[in-house]
Amino acid sequence: MNITELKSEGLKKEYKIVVPAKDMEAKVDSKLAAVSKNVKLPGFRPGKAPKAMLKQKYKASVTGEALDDLVREATDEVIKSKELRPAMMPNVKITSFADGKDVEFEMSVEVLPEIKFGDLSAISLEKLMAEVPAEEVDKAINYLAESRKNTKKVEEDRALEKGDIAVIDFVGSVDGVEFKGGKGAAYPLELGSGAFIPGFEDQLIGQKAGCKTDVKVTFPENYHAKDLAGKDAVFAVEVKEIRVKEPVKVDDEFAKSLGEKSLDELKSKVSDRIKADYEAASRMKLKRRLLDILDDEYDFEVPEGLVDAEYKGIVSQYEQAKKHNQLDESEKEKSEEELLADYKNIAVRRVKLGLLLSEIGKDAKISIEPDDVNKAIMAEARKYPGQEKAVFDYYLKNKNAVEALKAPIFEEKIIDYILSKAKVSEKIISVEELYNFDEENNMPAAKKSSSKKTVKSSETKGHEEKTAKKAAKKSA
Repeated sequence: MNITELKSEGLKKEYKIVVPAKDMEAKVDSKLAAVSKNVKLPGFRPGKAPKAMLKQKYKASVTGEALDDLVREATDEVIKSKELRPAMMPNVKITSFADGKDVEFEMSVEVLPEIKFGDLSAISLEKLMAEVPAEEVDKAINYLAESRKNTKKVEEDRALEKGDIAVIDFVGSVDGVEFKGGKGAAYPLELGSGAFIPGFEDQLIGQKAGCKTDVKVTFPENYHAKDLAGKDAVFAVEVKEIRVKEPVKVDDEFAKSLGEKSLDELKSKVSDRIKADYEAASRMKLKRRLLDILDDEYDFEVPEGLVDAEYKGIVSQYEQAKKHNQLDESEKEKSEEELLADYKNIAVRRVKLGLLLSEIGKDAKISIEPDDVNKAIMAEARKYPGQEKAVFDYYLKNKNAVEALKAPIFEEKIIDYILSKAKVSEKIISVEELYNFDEENNMPAAKKSSSKKTVKSSETKGHEEKTAKKAAKKSA
């Protein structure tokens, strides 16, 4: 086999490979020999048919498979002999192929960059933390109490007020035609909750049990049912009864109803949960800052193929969010041209940091153990109380889902390794500061002029900020 380098520009390599005709012939013969063991030709036992007859009948059908094998093996040999580290599968183009002639093809490949990282112990980080205020614990417990309130029927003859629960039957129509999903019976609607479309609940205030009324509303333009969006509707409503919530006394008995021994124990558990949420937010900020430092400190060429694949994934997510009207306000403020430029920069950063972290992990001999995967599955199951078995069954039956867990597990183990080497100090801040993920407000003044910060903030917003907001809601 003859290998000629055609081009070497940065991470892009191109080679011309010539494989002798005899190697192709040997490959075809090998395929024919395999075929002869199973085929039956008239007058011959399996495996005993003449080679010439086999070639005449089966050569055309095995040649393509033989060529694929030959090219694949030759490509592997080039990668091995040239000590290449492909970033993606090489591209192969057959330039000459004819019976009895040498096989010629060109191979183009992008390789991974050579990455050398410095002393990780030289990295200095500040871990921002918040203490759990007693009022936050009380607020969370009061929220639990509010959600567990019982209701009782109002016996007196009075009108509905804001905060009351109106038990209603209703039928909705547009232009006099009832629409699907617009009908309900004995529905408990808390007035002021905003559970129904704007204007509906307000029109029930002042009505009495037994009353019938028409509620006229307009569906929002961004309503999920496109056939109703922006349309005027009339709901024929009958108030069946009025109910009010009964206050729940927050004491030891209340704690026992939640499975705890006492109110103090409940407060301790709630405090621990809030603390865990704060720790998650703290981790997000610390990781972001670490990635910013690594991004600033290291500069190397990244494979275009990997960047393009990452960019396409980001754009696909953007298009889905745009289609379902789920764009963040910051995204709505920018033109599509600006957004796509940001997404390209984000793709470059992700690939760059991914390669750097991978190299650090490789050097540290970090690996994913079965226990790591089990813990990740347990963490997923905890997100769905009461459905844990379904989650376990899903991962048990879906190997691809298990594989999808491994990349973030590997990344977090590398982050932990770097943090174990770095100098990390702690600083207590307010809860509001902890949950402020606006990059501009969290940067030192001297850094605020850097345009790269916008990209970094946008990159993490999709996952980190939304996760933090969920944690904040749980704490409340």
